[in-house]
Amino acid sequence: MYDATRLKSAITISESTVECPVSGCNHYVPRQRKRFQRLEKFMCPEHSIYISPSTFEYHYKSDNILWKEKQDLELLFDRIASVKRDSRRISRDNSEDAVTWNIFRYFEKQNLLQPFLSKIAGYSVDDPEIIYWSYCQSENSIWSELKKARLEFETNPEKGSEPDVIILAKNALFLIEAKLNAKNETTSSSSNPKVEEQYTRGGNNWYTSVFSSKFQAVAITYKKYELLRFWLLGSWIAHNLNVNFFLISLVPSQKEQTIESAFRKHIIEAQNRENKNRAFLRITWENMYDFILQTKEMSTEKQAILEYFRHKTVGYSSDGNLQRAFSIK
Repeated sequence: MYDATRLKSAITISESTVECPVSGCNHYVPRQRKRFQRLEKFMCPEHSIYISPSTFEYHYKSDNILWKEKQDLELLFDRIASVKRDSRRISRDNSEDAVTWNIFRYFEKQNLLQPFLSKIAGYSVDDPEIIYWSYCQSENSIWSELKKARLEFETNPEKGSEPDVIILAKNALFLIEAKLNAKNETTSSSSNPKVEEQYTRGGNNWYTSVFSSKFQAVAITYKKYELLRFWLLGSWIAHNLNVNFFLISLVPSQKEQTIESAFRKHIIEAQNRENKNRAFLRITWENMYDFILQTKEMSTEKQAILEYFRHKTVGYSSDGNLQRAFSIK
């Protein structure tokens, strides 16, 4: 895997060519435009990466993955890929999916989900099970509760909402939307009035139980369509399961710093006498790094994930400068 220790801090981009980003390489490829293409003419023959002005892509998907044991690769590239809507970009340097997998799979394998989520919730989260991009390992399929929610609220359930990470515990449900370069600004691509009707009337008008703002305001005016869907479906699932609900926006520390107040003004968070049972939170990748750093365990896996955090990159800026994924000293 190429990271900041092996990549050039800046590359030369001309109207017709792009420099290979790997340190010490003098190879140039034709400049890609509009959409990324995995064509031989765009590949550095020495390092087997496809190059564009903004990022690069590994020839083999596994080159962008930290954990390469048979069960890891089979889970990601066979079982999860069988239900995940789009797995094509996971081999790119700036892939949110690759970062999400590498970090959350570490938490899962090292049994850190329970203490980390308990710290977020403020109480003990019992027996958490992680669901990647709707794939439930215990059911070997799309999580059944998400299927029900898609049918209840979405006009096209087969292409319905797909949270990056779902974590189901005995007493809580977490939906996590992970961002690196992208923002939480999304609007509906459909002008079909039935889309709004289904979201607002589904679940016996569940929308009015969890939103204080109109659908058009949240989804269109303030561009929080994706978060709207996750808040609506997730809170409904949690209500049916009788567990607490958390929607988490997971972002780099320097980004989306006002997202909590920006989205909270549209939603109804519920609180009982002991703790919040429905809440929207902003958590940073750097929070996860700090948590790992404080664990007592010492292993090659821990060293690998900490180095990953410290040196992970997310492509190049428009002026050719290397971009770090996280703000870690």
